[in-house]
Amino acid sequence: MAHNFIPNIQHYFQTLKATIDKINVEDLNNLMNLLLSAQDQGKQVFVFGNGGSAATASHYVCDFNKGLSYGKEKRFKFICLNDNLPTMMAYANDMSYDDIFWEPLKNYFQPGDFVIGISGSGNSKNVLKAVEWAGENGGVTIGLTGYDGGKLKQIAHHGVHIPVNDMQITEDLHMVLDHCIMSVLTNHPDY
Repeated sequence: MAHNFIPNIQHYFQTLKATIDKINVEDLNNLMNLLLSAQDQGKQVFVFGNGGSAATASHYVCDFNKGLSYGKEKRFKFICLNDNLPTMMAYANDMSYDDIFWEPLKNYFQPGDFVIGISGSGNSKNVLKAVEWAGENGGVTIGLTGYDGGKLKQIAHHGVHIPVNDMQITEDLHMVLDHCIMSVLTNHPDY
C-alpha cells in the first residue's frame, strides 16, 4: 500500500521557502566580506561542527579551497577541524568530547585568524569552547546557528542565524549559505 506524503512534503518545502525569506542578507553580506578579508590577508579560516554540521564544515572547505581558490593568486586557507577522526577520538577519549575542536585549534591558530563554528542549536559545548577561546585570543569568530541562536549567537563576533526551530531546515540552509557565497563570488565582476 502506497502512502500519501504529499502534505508533509509540501509543509517542509513551504517552511524552507519561508525561512529563506527570513535570513538577514546583511549578515550574509558581512560574512562574505569577512571571508574575502581573510583571503586577502592570507588568514586561516577554521570551520567545524557536529553531525550534519560536520559534513557542512567539510563541504565549505572543498568549495572555498578549490572552488573559490583555483586559478587565484590569493587563495582561501580553510581548515576543517572535524575531518581528522583519529585526532578527534584521541581528544574525546583522553580528555573530553568538549575538547575535540579547542585543542587542535590551539595547534594552528594565529591571532587574526577566522573561526567558524556551526551549531544548529547554538549550544554545542565543543563548538562554544573553541569559538570562545578563539575570541579571547585575537580571532575573528563567526557562528552559523538555527533555533534561537543559543549561546553561539551571543558569543560570536559575527554570524548568520537561520530563524527556524527545525534542525533539518537549519542544516539545509547552512549549506545553501555556502553555495550562495560561491555563486555570488564566482559571478561577481570584481572577484
